[in-house]
Amino acid sequence: MKKLSTALMGAVFAASLAGFAGNAIAAGKTIAVSWKIFQEERWKRDEAVIKAIVEAAGDKYISSDAQGSAAKQLTDIESLIAQGADVLLIVPFDSEAILPAVDKASAEGIPMIAYDVQIEHPDSLYVTFDNIGVGRLMAKEMLKVKDSGNFAFIKGDPGDPNATFLFQGIMEVLKPNMDAGKIKNVGEAFSDGWKPENAQRNMEQMLTANDNKIDAVISENDGMAGGVVAALAAQGMAGTVPVTGQDGDLAALNRVAIGTQLVSIWKDSRALGKVAAEAALMLANGKALKDIPGTAPFSGGKRGVTVTSILLAPTAITKDTLGKVIDAGWIDKATACAGADAAMVSACK
Repeated sequence: MKKLSTALMGAVFAASLAGFAGNAIAAGKTIAVSWKIFQEERWKRDEAVIKAIVEAAGDKYISSDAQGSAAKQLTDIESLIAQGADVLLIVPFDSEAILPAVDKASAEGIPMIAYDVQIEHPDSLYVTFDNIGVGRLMAKEMLKVKDSGNFAFIKGDPGDPNATFLFQGIMEVLKPNMDAGKIKNVGEAFSDGWKPENAQRNMEQMLTANDNKIDAVISENDGMAGGVVAALAAQGMAGTVPVTGQDGDLAALNRVAIGTQLVSIWKDSRALGKVAAEAALMLANGKALKDIPGTAPFSGGKRGVTVTSILLAPTAITKDTLGKVIDAGWIDKATACAGADAAMVSACK
């Protein structure tokens, strides 16, 4: 599996974008996006970049919000096809449930991009950060501060392949300590819809089942980490039990500064949106999946289907590296450092 840095991908696509202006690539095409739950903070950042690139090329951007419903997303995609989509960019809520609509798009020759979440279909381009790598980073950061004890695992939605990819990476890193008996898995649960309230409920149940004897929590994203921290806070344990997350949510980065969350694996969605939008323009102009710059084969889903992919590299944000997201303009210092002890966080001084 080929892994390219965000910087390298940016350089590759900056060069390709320069060619767009001179060749009027894909002008007048319709790029359609199906969001799984648009109200989540991170997707708004992605959309801003995607829409700007598409419209700057003289193309039309249309979108729909499945609102966390696989059934709605299925009909949303069919509606986008009916509206004349030349390329479909899909953030699947449930990759399996939407396959009938994906098959329809394929039959009509409409190129597809599976954005951040894999769709196991050979005619889709999978554009994401290395989610197995994200899981590895979470576990590596956890082992730096807690390499033994009772571990709880708060996983994402069972219908989302990313929940499995993340857990695969987590287990790769933790397995030696688990096999040695140093780490004990005392609770593991999927959280429907990746919803914080479901994660909080799962965490509360695990705390009750273990008489609060939990030493670390591997949460697969920042929203759920917020629910986990709320459950820990109710027991007076927030800040003493390290918690992981990912996405670089603003509230999570502040929790990192305060000390109630150990790490947020930052996936700069602005870079991801740029890569996906530029790939969409190439596909709209007739370029084949395999001819998109930076692609490589990827497999590992439930069905074992090999797809064409672009994988960007994530970054672990802890107290020691918080300055990276501030310097990148992802979050301002005041928001990141609100309530934090500046003496303990160099970026907040």
